[in-house]
Amino acid sequence: MSSLNQYIDLFEHNRRQLYDSSPEVFNRLRPAALSALERLGRFPGKRDEGYRNFSVDEVFAPDFGVNVGRVSFAVDVARTFRCDVPNLSTLLGVVVNDEFRPTATLLKNCPEGVTVMSLAEAARRYPDLVASRLGNIADNSSASAALNTLLLQDGVFVHIAPGVRLDKTIQIVNIFNASANLLSFRRVLVVVEDGASARLLMCDHTQNTDNDYLSSQVVEIFLGRGASLDYCDIEESSERTSRLSQMYVSQEADSNLSVNASSLTVGHTRNEYRVDLLDRGASAEIAGMAIAGGNQLVDSSTLIRHLAPYCHSNQLFKYLLDDNSRGAFEGLIYVAPDAVHTEAYQSDRNILASEGARMHTSPHLEIYCDDVKCSHGAATGQLDSQALFYMQTRGVPLAEARMMLMQAFMSDVIDRVRIDGLRDRLRRLVERRLNGDRTTCGDCAASCNK
Repeated sequence: MSSLNQYIDLFEHNRRQLYDSSPEVFNRLRPAALSALERLGRFPGKRDEGYRNFSVDEVFAPDFGVNVGRVSFAVDVARTFRCDVPNLSTLLGVVVNDEFRPTATLLKNCPEGVTVMSLAEAARRYPDLVASRLGNIADNSSASAALNTLLLQDGVFVHIAPGVRLDKTIQIVNIFNASANLLSFRRVLVVVEDGASARLLMCDHTQNTDNDYLSSQVVEIFLGRGASLDYCDIEESSERTSRLSQMYVSQEADSNLSVNASSLTVGHTRNEYRVDLLDRGASAEIAGMAIAGGNQLVDSSTLIRHLAPYCHSNQLFKYLLDDNSRGAFEGLIYVAPDAVHTEAYQSDRNILASEGARMHTSPHLEIYCDDVKCSHGAATGQLDSQALFYMQTRGVPLAEARMMLMQAFMSDVIDRVRIDGLRDRLRRLVERRLNGDRTTCGDCAASCNK
């Protein structure tokens, strides 16, 4: 029996409570999501194309609790934020499991034309705006996205009005903390209107590491004409935390998207990206890095669809795998027949630091237009033995030489981060992680605050 059935049963048993406690915008989406799930019948597993390393069915199979009754969980927010990004002033919001909580700083300092708030509250205050976007591109063809819609209760809403250039970075920190195993359905809706720009930093942490957690996250991003968004995602959770994150992006003419994702401390995680370049001159860059050890798994899947002329995309993913960890990357660049003068590049580079580590990589091009510049490539190997030998002959200990080479390997992903303070923070996080420290940001609060 598919693990999906238990969640359909959960919905049926709690249908009235979900409908009574949710805004009408959410409730209008549930019937189509339920029909899609009943038609699909199951989550994808390892026999399905694109999921040979990450079985969604297996990840959802355990008997997680779902907070249908909206029980409020306490968190030590100060502990989590002491280790914040240096020299970076942010508009800060917190998601505890799946409940959005604004900070006093956010409520006080949000500029005119910028809205950062609970998605449920936004659906009640701005129903037409939210209804016109929510569920628009995160369609029900994916069972996990449809389930997220079916059981949606809250999330994050970010809206940047036309022409607004936001200087401060919006920071959303997702915190898992519960007294039992928990599954949270997180939803993020980002709308950057024509000529506007913003920077968004998402951070994942696990505060109570004694339980198993699963995050089902769906992110929908709409970029208007000439809009720009820098989106950074840092995952520092726990080895008992699994995550399935699905990002859907719709870009109008001359818009620009930069995504930078870092998986530093994880259990089993899968990040999916689908970007539609809809009109002339749109551009997207996705960079990702993962450092995994033990029995951790990091899986990335990308689909960039060039649907208009003169669009540009660039992808760079790097994995550093140790112990018995596993990594996977599958990417597809699609170029439509009329998308002339497309430029699209895709690169995946990986290092296996142990005999037990495994990497699966599968880049693809699907091109229906002649006048394009496209390339893709993948390489998996070990640390350069000659470089290690050279460094040792000059007095560098082997362990230090290995770490220096691994840091250098990740540097070009970090350099693509367009938030200045965050680049320095990421370098320190990577150094700490490569030194064998798998503690989360909150666990190092005392030392980071000195």
